[in-house]
Amino acid sequence: MGKSKTNKFKRPQFNSVGLPATTVKEEDAEEDYHGDDSCPAAELLEKLQSPSADVREFACASISRVVQQSQTIPVFLQRDAVRRLGPLLLDKSLAVRETAAGALRNLSACGGQEVCEDMVKHDVMTPLTALLRESCAGFESAAVAMKDQKNAVEDVANEAVNLLWNLCESSSQSLSMFNKAGLLDLVVQCLERHPHNVELAISAAHCLHTVTEDNPELLCSVNAAVLGVVERVLLTSQPGMAHTLLRTLAAGTLWNMKGSLPAARQTQTLNAVVATLSQCLGLDTGTVIPELRQAEEARNRDTPAAADLEDQAAGVLAVAEMDEEEEAPKRNRNGKAVRVDNDVSDLLPRDKEELREATALLTAQQTSLEIIVNMCCSDDPSDDEWEEESSSDESDMGPDGLCDGVSNLMSPLCLSAEVHEALNNHSIPEKVLKKTEFPRKEAMDVCQQTPSWRSLIKKMQRVQSRALTCLHSILSTMDAESLGGAAALQAAAQHLSTLVFGAAEIPKDEEFLEAVISAMRSLLQMIASKNIPQCMTPQQLMSLSEAATHCDVVSVRVNAVAVLGITGSTLAKEKGTAETLQMIGNALLQVATRDTNLVVNGEALDALFDVFADGEEAETAAKNIQLLPALKALQPVFKAKIRKEGRGKYSPQQLCVLDNIKVNLRRFIGYLETVVKK
Repeated sequence: MGKSKTNKFKRPQFNSVGLPATTVKEEDAEEDYHGDDSCPAAELLEKLQSPSADVREFACASISRVVQQSQTIPVFLQRDAVRRLGPLLLDKSLAVRETAAGALRNLSACGGQEVCEDMVKHDVMTPLTALLRESCAGFESAAVAMKDQKNAVEDVANEAVNLLWNLCESSSQSLSMFNKAGLLDLVVQCLERHPHNVELAISAAHCLHTVTEDNPELLCSVNAAVLGVVERVLLTSQPGMAHTLLRTLAAGTLWNMKGSLPAARQTQTLNAVVATLSQCLGLDTGTVIPELRQAEEARNRDTPAAADLEDQAAGVLAVAEMDEEEEAPKRNRNGKAVRVDNDVSDLLPRDKEELREATALLTAQQTSLEIIVNMCCSDDPSDDEWEEESSSDESDMGPDGLCDGVSNLMSPLCLSAEVHEALNNHSIPEKVLKKTEFPRKEAMDVCQQTPSWRSLIKKMQRVQSRALTCLHSILSTMDAESLGGAAALQAAAQHLSTLVFGAAEIPKDEEFLEAVISAMRSLLQMIASKNIPQCMTPQQLMSLSEAATHCDVVSVRVNAVAVLGITGSTLAKEKGTAETLQMIGNALLQVATRDTNLVVNGEALDALFDVFADGEEAETAAKNIQLLPALKALQPVFKAKIRKEGRGKYSPQQLCVLDNIKVNLRRFIGYLETVVKK
């Protein structure tokens, strides 16, 4: 079916929200929004027109809080909230500007793509652009006036940049307007505030990381001044996890802007990018998180008000945990689905320094892993569960399934010598493998025992899943020798085996399963191609396949079937394996016949072709499970299913592969008929 290939990670949207006050309870919100005239949305929106700046500020702040409960958003949209809030971005009062931007920011973050498109339709980009221009123009004068006090102009800019980030993440129209309005220079100005306002700089870096991805129109306008600012941020050395996150985002932005780099500086910049990612991944969350929690406890003992902040943070994060339990919402830009991460770090009280640091560390590590995946992955937007070619076409590829003839330094998928060398020189494969381990018990216990830290558990688990996906990408694009040879690959296989089979039952978390099975598939492909013995027993792999069949994620089922195919084709070359091949064959037949998805059916058939293609053991097993009559019975059903369902549900690339499999099925049945006549 072709080599398994990981799609690029689109920038995750962090649902950072503006003004942290008391959290609205779900049940209270539901009750409040069933009414009509008595609906608080109407009252709050009415107060936006008040002549009193204090009242307008209060209304904006209240809306900002209430819309954190997503079920309240439709009521506000029906009452034209976006059109009413937009003009307040240019209110005479800075406090109103900040809270209005915060309310729109929360609406965009919690409401998803539909709300963002509604904002664009109501021309929110016009006042937002004007607000950013005014804010950036006032940075220096405000800094002089405020001296050591809180800089209100920068706080307004922070809300505005986050709103802009949300809109550009979810709306291609916003991105186009970003390009045409020349907003790049304004966001870069916000990034330059990093020496004394890292929060604003991080918001700007998140925005830059988003808008520079897959945006050739913008990249054409990137000049030496922009590159210089981002490079200087990359080379900063301030301690702390916030600065680690800032440098990581700068690294990702430079990778996105690789085509704009002067040829003479490409290698140097590449090494600086990879070194930053390596340094970030080298930080041990199992040690850092308990240390940060201890520091918080020590500070709380000396701060009487700390208990109130703890309760406030716990309430904020309780809502986040409820959101995490639901399937992550998806945004769509340029036709690509984007899984949304519900990061609530900006909801936290500003005095929760240690929790903010812990959140920044985990965000930085997740982002680092996503950047490495993007370094290894194709830019082809048509990538899906399958590539265009079937397994019969793999002979046209170079060693280890890599394509030939590409020498551009920064070219993804076919890693250039320089990228390959940089990843190895900075021990990226080893550090990624380390991150695939389950989160350390010490860190998990600390987070479990502290309500306000509990949401970090999901973030640690997500880092592990991203590491497994990253390992899959590395295995798909680097050769066995670069990864340490046979011994290292066997150790990696043993490690993955422990992750999956170490507990009493196989983990059922879909995100974990999807990542670990894709990594396992890539590793087994490499091991099989090098004739290296692998440590996973057929019985273990069967149990994995059984667990995968109950998973709703198609790619999990596809990869589980592929793993059985790789294992079976290897066993078919050995003596005394007929019984095991029968077990694998029956499992694949069941999937080919019963799975509701044609992609999975096709992968199962393709695996059957590989397992039973040759050898005495395969012939014996095929006869024992009545493979020939089973495939003859399946053939017309498979053809009819393609004809009936194919056009509406599957992409042209997938249909191309399915047609190929249909032809191969006919040929394979002919081959089995000759075997029977022997």
